Amino acid sequence: MAGIMNKLKKLDAYPKINEDFYSRTLSGGVITLISSVVMFLLFFSELQLYLHALTETKLVVDTSRGETLLIKFDISFPALACSILSVDAMDISGEQHLDVKHDIIKRRLDTYGNVIESRPDGIGAPKIEKPLQKHGGRLEHNETYCGSCYGAEAADDHCCNSCEDVREAYRKKGWGLSNPDLIDQCKREGFLKKIKEEEGEGCNIYGSLEVNRVAGNFHFAPGKSFQQSNVHVHDLLAFQKDSYNVSHKINRLAFGDYFPGVVNPLDSVQWTQEQPSGMCQYFIKVVPTVYTDVNGHTIQSNQFSVTEHFKGAEVGQLQSLPAVFFFYDLSPIKVTFTEQHISFLHFLTNVCAIVGGVFTVSGIIDSFIYHGQKAIKKKMEIGKHS
Repeated sequence: MAGIMNKLKKLDAYPKINEDFYSRTLSGGVITLISSVVMFLLFFSELQLYLHALTETKLVVDTSRGETLLIKFDISFPALACSILSVDAMDISGEQHLDVKHDIIKRRLDTYGNVIESRPDGIGAPKIEKPLQKHGGRLEHNETYCGSCYGAEAADDHCCNSCEDVREAYRKKGWGLSNPDLIDQCKREGFLKKIKEEEGEGCNIYGSLEVNRVAGNFHFAPGKSFQQSNVHVHDLLAFQKDSYNVSHKINRLAFGDYFPGVVNPLDSVQWTQEQPSGMCQYFIKVVPTVYTDVNGHTIQSNQFSVTEHFKGAEVGQLQSLPAVFFFYDLSPIKVTFTEQHISFLHFLTNVCAIVGGVFTVSGIIDSFIYHGQKAIKKKMEIGKHS
């Protein structure tokens, strides 16, 4: 047993020096104090890095398919009334969502931006008096109502029981509704009266759209939209106005769910129309993004960049649709953010490197100062004796 202990003593890589041979100096004390502070600061910095997660970013080719794109928006139009504002969405696959109303809320705003009323999207008012039947007479007792579509019937048994039904039938035919007061349903529901009551008001429209994950656009414009000779147009005749101010403030626009660190460049952007008429266009490049936190929870979302353009009415050309267009296209590259912690062994290695490195450098500086002072003293003593 004693032999084993003696062998272990011979393996000691840290031989001890008797304290009688120690020489403590003032410079050594200062260097020790400074190196201790530096060592503590570096250790604290490394500890913070270990406790907080790091985000690793990668770029990969987006191979996903058959998914949908969720668009969340919150936009205020200070000079467009809610009764005339509509939202449409369409994409290059040919799918169209005209006059979208589901998952969309409109809030009437006064001239100061205060909310007057909040309601789901829709145009019209409660019906008054007995409606006019398709055959011409007023609705009788216990008689089923079937209103006329005023020439836009798709079939003999097609009924238009509200102003919205008539406008929808006209839209499918590609017709514009020039005077709603000539339509019994619109007259009873006070269509024009409601528009006139809201004149001078603004509108805050917010909600979400779920569209195909292909390039397309969605836009906000006055009037009901329809297709005419394969051209997308809006029926503005019913509102009997010459110009529309599409000034707006984008409170929020996001393609997908929120994730930490995301920056939406159009949030809180305000645009003011300076020309009498025109179309505001935003060209958006959507970048698919996957965010994975330290617990393994994954968020499928998107980032985007944007370019703004205003298309005014050119002299000698047809007046452009007064609207706010958002044209979006998808990038083939996907960005992945992955949160991860530094391993404990990596942290321990860095701490050892900090302690050993500071200790070694401090020893070199102390040795240089000590031997330098010693050499200077020796030369000074020789100079005195000579």
